Amino acid sequence: MFAYRTTAFDLWQLSMYGIYGSMVGVCNIIFTVAMLLLSSKFWGDVNSLMKILFIIAICLFTVIQPAIVYMRAKIQVATIPQDMEIGFDDNGIHVKAGNQNSDLKWNTIKGVSKKPTMIVIFSTTKHGFVLTNKVLGKQKEAFYDYIVSKIQK
Repeated sequence: MFAYRTTAFDLWQLSMYGIYGSMVGVCNIIFTVAMLLLSSKFWGDVNSLMKILFIIAICLFTVIQPAIVYMRAKIQVATIPQDMEIGFDDNGIHVKAGNQNSDLKWNTIKGVSKKPTMIVIFSTTKHGFVLTNKVLGKQKEAFYDYIVSKIQK
């Protein structure tokens, strides 16, 4: 049984893994590098308005997008019940939030994803449980192997 609390930072991290682990992230990086190169080449030849546009373009995917994703994560985390407990056994996943209990059978679990700082167990294609390294500790690898073995049956 794990004490389970999803934070805005956890959701932000998960979103950033999703963005930068896809073609969108590759495009973001290419755009940012191109803007850095353009800015350095033409900085001395352009007026103040163009310099401001260069700075905004460089900050678009390095500062602005991550900030917006974090604000969205803060809004989303406000809808999640806090101080939940989540347990795993051969029958499935057991979630307790306050005085409510929920059980999910293993055959209803859609998948699991291991990221450098977390494991995500998907109850639907878009919703799931985020268990961070801080929660899992040294048992992360064994826990991941256990979850994979249960959902592959």
